[in-house]
Amino acid sequence: MVWFLGLGIGGLLLLVLSLVFDGFLEGLFDGLAGLDGLLSLPVVAGFVSALGFTGALVLGTSGAGAGAASGAGVLAGVGVGWVTWRFSRALLRDTNAPAPRGTDLAGSSGSVVTAVPADGYGEVLLYLGGQPVKYAARADRPVPRGTEVWVESVLSATSVLVRPVDR
Repeated sequence: MVWFLGLGIGGLLLLVLSLVFDGFLEGLFDGLAGLDGLLSLPVVAGFVSALGFTGALVLGTSGAGAGAASGAGVLAGVGVGWVTWRFSRALLRDTNAPAPRGTDLAGSSGSVVTAVPADGYGEVLLYLGGQPVKYAARADRPVPRGTEVWVESVLSATSVLVRPVDR
């Protein structure tokens, strides 16, 4: 049982190392017969960990021998490895949403952080891709701090043209 627990703990340590060193040895098995990530460190760590812990569980709870515990561990390891591989492939293929750009701000709303004078720049807080971002803002008339504004156009990478929201 100690060997199985050692395999399970070793698999968890391997998983932690793969997360800490992020991609270290990741390309070692690339290009082998089209496996494409099947022998990645998280997949191997999941297999080894599931093999060890399942083997220890079967060995400790039933009267089965080491062979049966190893067989059950291998089956569980293959299952966990396959699920890990499929999940990582799904995450890597997730390219549907384009990255947000500053031009996406036109038509969005925000609030004035620093009052916008009629002849200069103030600051507005807008949300780009769900993240708050401050932009320099111009307006055709003075806009006081705290006013909700609507972005009419993007003037540059760091400035926008706004108008107050009429309610």
